[in-house]
Amino acid sequence: MSDALDASPYDALLLLSFGGPEGPDDVVPFLENVTRGRGIPKERLKEVGQHYFLFGGVSPINDQNRALLDVLRKDFAEHGLDLPVYWGNRNWAPYLTDTLREIVADGRRRVLVLATSAYASYSGCRQYRENLADSLAALEAEGLELPKIDKLRHYFNHEGFVDPMTDGVLQALAGLPEEVRTGAHIAFSTHSIPTASADTSGPVEAHGEGGAYVEQHLEVAQLIADAVRERTGVDHPWQLVYQSRSGAPHIPWLEPDICDHLEERHAAGAPAVVIAPIGFVSDHMEVLYDLDTEARAKAEELGLPMRRSATVGDDPRFAAAVRDLVLERASVERGEEVTPCALGALGASHNLCPAGCCPARAPRPAAAGADSPYV
Repeated sequence: MSDALDASPYDALLLLSFGGPEGPDDVVPFLENVTRGRGIPKERLKEVGQHYFLFGGVSPINDQNRALLDVLRKDFAEHGLDLPVYWGNRNWAPYLTDTLREIVADGRRRVLVLATSAYASYSGCRQYRENLADSLAALEAEGLELPKIDKLRHYFNHEGFVDPMTDGVLQALAGLPEEVRTGAHIAFSTHSIPTASADTSGPVEAHGEGGAYVEQHLEVAQLIADAVRERTGVDHPWQLVYQSRSGAPHIPWLEPDICDHLEERHAAGAPAVVIAPIGFVSDHMEVLYDLDTEARAKAEELGLPMRRSATVGDDPRFAAAVRDLVLERASVERGEEVTPCALGALGASHNLCPAGCCPARAPRPAAAGADSPYV
């Protein structure tokens, strides 16, 4: 791009994330925020929150977002990109509405949003867009001038997201005992969601069973597996697996569960397994508990050597990818031709979520899409 450091018309980047408790007293209020409207009793939330209490009531996600903010700001400054970076959460401080209020007070009028979810799905994309619409409605009720908000495209197949995870898998393989390393299986793990939600993720007409959510994860898994083979000469068997199911037992969710998969691999004679959490940007609670605690305990019970690879986190290559995505979208908004970075066969995702994309069970307004009430 000839004007590669020009982010106009945008004058701010908003890091939008899930949020998490930062102490024992925060756990139940945080879970009340997450489950608002579902009528779940406080005693049940205390039970659900036990995995947070195992870690002192602190989710690592907030510190990980602070680290990502630091590396983004450092990257932007080093490359001469004058774009302030803000941070807001869905379920805990700093709350999204407060951050948007700060953005307005600072005089920002065109905002790009980076969600800490790389894939298409209701919970990973549209729900964040609904949160944005809720916050904009709150600001509108206060009589504030609303900024125009756009969301960066899904970045699952950007090299700055895929390459660090590939290195993580290689490092995990290298950490296995030599006698089991060559035959190790790779379990590419992501958050399970209801199959009905998966089937309607992404533009429905463009995807098959499992929708864009499954298709995109399979693409990333294949990209990493291919890169590992090219760099080691070993073609490791792999499978996409799921974790962190939380729904009612009678509702079908994506399977197999990671612990069931470990049992199956062990029964089939796999000498070792590497778990690669490709569905997550950072090593937050669901990685620490569902993989490093529960899945590790299952592997130890089976006597199955297991290593877990790192997520992208604050890797400088991911920060560079965000810079690239910002400049790409800015060029598009200026009407310039752009060749987006996208590995694999699926190509770059859409810049503007189409109407009806990743629908909720009960329709709600969602910003930063073709069906946004805020234009």
